Amino acid sequence: MKVPEHEHPLDLIDLEEKYADDTEEESDDDENNDLAIAESFRCRCHRCGRDITRYHKSYYKCSSDSCDYSIHKFCGELPSTLTHTAHNAHPLVLQQEYFIWRCSICQCLHKGQQIHYGCSSCYFKVDIDCAMVATEVIIHHPSHTHPLVPITRPILCRCDACGKKHQGDFYHCTTCTSFFIHSDCVSLPKTLILEQATDGDQKEKSYPRCRICDDHFIRTTTLWIYKCDKCWFYTHLACATSKEEPFMSILSSKGLGKINKTFEDADYPDLLTLPFPNETHNMLKHISFKKNGSQSTKDEGNLTLTLTHWSHQHPLTLVDADITKPSSSSSSSKRKLVHNPMKKIELLCNGCVRPITSTPFYMCADEGESCNFALHEWCTRLPDQVQNHPGHPQHTLLLLPNPPHKPLGVFECDVCKFRCNGFAYSCVECGNYNTDVTCAFIPEKIRHEAHPNHLIWGTPELPYGQRSCRSCLNFIRRNNFSFCCRDCDFGLHVGCALFLPQTIRHRFDKHPLMLSYLPIENHRSLYFCEICEEQFDPKRWFYHCYECRQSIYCGCAPFILECEKAFPYLTYGNLYMYVNIKFGGMHNTEDHPHPLSFVQGIDKDGRHCHKCKEALRDWQFILKCLQCTFAIHFRCDKFI
Repeated sequence: MKVPEHEHPLDLIDLEEKYADDTEEESDDDENNDLAIAESFRCRCHRCGRDITRYHKSYYKCSSDSCDYSIHKFCGELPSTLTHTAHNAHPLVLQQEYFIWRCSICQCLHKGQQIHYGCSSCYFKVDIDCAMVATEVIIHHPSHTHPLVPITRPILCRCDACGKKHQGDFYHCTTCTSFFIHSDCVSLPKTLILEQATDGDQKEKSYPRCRICDDHFIRTTTLWIYKCDKCWFYTHLACATSKEEPFMSILSSKGLGKINKTFEDADYPDLLTLPFPNETHNMLKHISFKKNGSQSTKDEGNLTLTLTHWSHQHPLTLVDADITKPSSSSSSSKRKLVHNPMKKIELLCNGCVRPITSTPFYMCADEGESCNFALHEWCTRLPDQVQNHPGHPQHTLLLLPNPPHKPLGVFECDVCKFRCNGFAYSCVECGNYNTDVTCAFIPEKIRHEAHPNHLIWGTPELPYGQRSCRSCLNFIRRNNFSFCCRDCDFGLHVGCALFLPQTIRHRFDKHPLMLSYLPIENHRSLYFCEICEEQFDPKRWFYHCYECRQSIYCGCAPFILECEKAFPYLTYGNLYMYVNIKFGGMHNTEDHPHPLSFVQGIDKDGRHCHKCKEALRDWQFILKCLQCTFAIHFRCDKFI
């Protein structure tokens, strides 16, 4: 073929034929010489100035061996005339300019000798890029009332779809003149299937926060967003289509949007998967199960019927399956019923302060109602000491029924930060480091159902920056123990990881309630807890019944048997603040002739402390007489 700006004819060179061997399977003795040539092939197009590579498949080259004139096949087949949408008055002719000139559309300066399209009637010139973009089909986009034409912008220009500045190919409205949409935004699908696109957020008059980055939307109606048509899920364009951290591309087509798994299951056969299935499972049962193989407890035939335990003044008697099914109404039998929230029966272990939901277990043999001491079978076999605890590796931790100098054995666990009155592993050398028995055996790493494709590592201190807990959305303090993903920003408080089972039972619902990590699909109303009747944020984890469509705030759900105790402000993170406290028991004091019970205060009682005269609030520990109206703050009794 011939082109007007070159004196020699041009030959069409087929690059695919020239490098056909590169597509064949390489042999073992192939030294890949052809491949090296193919990869190094590169020349410049004398029309557009851009590189020609083997991936263009073909190009035009001067037939003279002494001339290196080459052009893209596309550039060589440009039409001699065209009509541009930005200059409809006259046709544009393909021509060559011998001096420096400026494109009338993109305003770029070009050197002489380059071809372009120009108007013979006026000084309107268009470079090849802008001219060829305009030859594409004019689009009618649903976001705009007028037709849009392609245009190239060499400088940063704000996109009216996403609000960000881009450079390159845009679609432009010739009617409005100031309306530009970047080509990437034009090509976005009208509908996206998002990996986590379910939300029942409240119906606000203005847009809520973006459900991916949690930032506010720019307060303008001109920018585009993605919205779920089943609920109130909103997200920025960039958040919905990003292929990089922290969003990791939630586009679901062809595998995009799924977080790639970063470990092999076979490499971690003993990896603990959380949450625990239900309230019958806990960390100590998990450890006991691993030690004993298929059973979490020893063979019942080998268990001691009566046990003298170092932590309690009375003998302990074994409770087996037959005893837990009383046929009479005797108080002795009733006391041996296992924990059952559906029947408002509470039985917590004095060691780990977790529910005792099955037999065998040990219970105080004293027939009086004043002692409610009970232990899981596996809690009677706790090791005497823990060495190399990740939170305190410098000293050995010893098992104690109560840490020293802690009234009624109430202490703050230095791992989960919850107050506890169960057994403790304490450092007797420092005297100021205590953990509950669950946190004493905290695993080095876990896998969580809410983030299954990455390992989540236990860390005594955040290595850098701030991180929020995915369960409660509160910040994780840098010097607090937590579980954090090393591949992304996923993090959990220890309590949110260990103390929220996957399913719970509650007397307010006949069905099991499932732990939900996301708002519920098609849930169009506000979220209210069925226990405290307060509104809660569904971006925090909560329990939900898919049969009754009822929801329970996590702080109200686990182990709470009296609804008057459960209020959202009685939480630490996403958990009931006294989840590690066993109330009850009778305690003698010199301030009162009757034994006092260790309980949680209740506002509606209207009582005042007999010592300090202040009100007994529902977030406070109190000692309360069950025979009269006497009650004092836990802190006010110096004799306990």
